[in-house]
Amino acid sequence: MIKKPELLAPGGTLDAFKTAILYGADAIYAGLPGFSMRARAKITTEEVKTGIELAHAAGKKVYLAFNLFAHDHEFANMPRVSEIINYLKPDALIVADPGVLMWVREHHPDMPIHISTQANICSAQSVKFWQNAGASLCVLAREVSHNEFVSIRRECPDIKLEIFVHGAMCMSYSGRCLLSNFITGRPSNRGACAQLCRWKYDVILRECETGIEMPIQEDDRGAYIMNSKDLCLMPRLAEVLESGPDSLKIEGRNRSEYYVGSVVHAYRCAIDDYARDPEHFNPEKYMNMLNVLESRGYTTAFFDGPVPPDAHNYETARSSSEYHAAGVVVNKTDSEITLELRNEIKVGDEVSFVLPYLTDIANVKLSQIIDAKTHQNLPKQSAGQHNAIVIPRAWVSDSDWNKIVPLVLAYKHK
Repeated sequence: MIKKPELLAPGGTLDAFKTAILYGADAIYAGLPGFSMRARAKITTEEVKTGIELAHAAGKKVYLAFNLFAHDHEFANMPRVSEIINYLKPDALIVADPGVLMWVREHHPDMPIHISTQANICSAQSVKFWQNAGASLCVLAREVSHNEFVSIRRECPDIKLEIFVHGAMCMSYSGRCLLSNFITGRPSNRGACAQLCRWKYDVILRECETGIEMPIQEDDRGAYIMNSKDLCLMPRLAEVLESGPDSLKIEGRNRSEYYVGSVVHAYRCAIDDYARDPEHFNPEKYMNMLNVLESRGYTTAFFDGPVPPDAHNYETARSSSEYHAAGVVVNKTDSEITLELRNEIKVGDEVSFVLPYLTDIANVKLSQIIDAKTHQNLPKQSAGQHNAIVIPRAWVSDSDWNKIVPLVLAYKHK
């Protein structure tokens, strides 16, 4: 039996923390508010504190991203950072800047240090450099191929290695794109990326001597010229697990709890099933679990080396999924479930509940829409303002009832 790697989930909100724990993440990473790549993430220090306490109570770890590249004036704020670190008590800090690493070693000498993907580690030599500097784990760059990882793993057996397995890809070298900063003043390295690679572009040819501008004729695939598909290594998960990573990372600190929970659920089930019976492992059913998510399409990116031609979606940045989030269970009594909505629900819709640690789906046909506040029957109910519906016990099969608990996610056909 293989040693199962840690499954690491993003915690950009307290709801994402809770959902990641429910669906089987081994660890969660969150931003140190104001001092990380996701400085715009909507989570407060107190919410991070609550998330860490919930995670620790469940036997999970929490790592705080402190992976900005700091300027001199920011080191003046470090006493406040120390107070926050001491208050939150994370299990490790994720850093990228050598100066920040030196500061952590001096002021928090017992704190484990993880080197961020922002350090762009692509070789065994770089891993050894950071190991000698005091790191206990290195997050390898997304641009590292599988064969390169195997070589790095062989040459660096005494330090933990982490790789990304799922999430958005940058059209530039991860996190180093200058488009956002140049055009909108929002720096990508501070988590403020405006996602300009997802925009639709018209390409103009300019004749230098005359200054005449002429649009280049494009076919239907020529508009979204920088729009990368999302990373998904589920089709190659067996090879990933056999190569011996210590941690598998899911991107998405700006994503919803529905996205986080669904991705964690798919990889948790897949990793556990592979560990039980690697000979008969088939990633197809786990891909089906991921296909209910809105995505830009999937790619294995640099897994086999340079990205293949189909790694970008030149047609649109919109999701092609036939499903979207229906809601999240916020309460359950002996007689009914309360589902807080994330999209509009109407009579006749079928909602599917994502059951933690199980590949089975609980399907419920909505013959009525019962408002949770008034208990009136409605033809439909919209999302927002904590709008919710109730689902009576009688509508759910006996085998599914006990599996549906608070925080369980649900989706539906669009």
